[in-house]
Amino acid sequence: MKFKDLKFVETKSPDGIQALMQFGLYELSVVQNDISYGGKAGLYEIGVFVNDLLVELPGITAKNDTVNGFLTEQEVEAIMHKLYLISAQARGPIQRQVEKYATRISLEDIRY
Repeated sequence: MKFKDLKFVETKSPDGIQALMQFGLYELSVVQNDISYGGKAGLYEIGVFVNDLLVELPGITAKNDTVNGFLTEQEVEAIMHKLYLISAQARGPIQRQVEKYATRISLEDIRY
């Protein structure tokens, strides 16, 4: 899972780009536009959707926040890897354990 795998499309209002990627129950939205956090500096903002609702997701967004901004391509890619790990186990209570584990491993440890 790499940043280059994201398929960006142009948006008109606001003026910029957006990519969507599905991870099981989760849909990752990556934007860069005139009003996104970091967009004017060439950085990205992400949000995670579940059933078309923007959600707070520990380890991905801050507490009481549903977006994460001012992200580099590498930071977006790290979030993609976390979502991959979380969604692979999203069928049961093991999900919380996977989230804790995902924060302790490096990207080089992930095998596909």
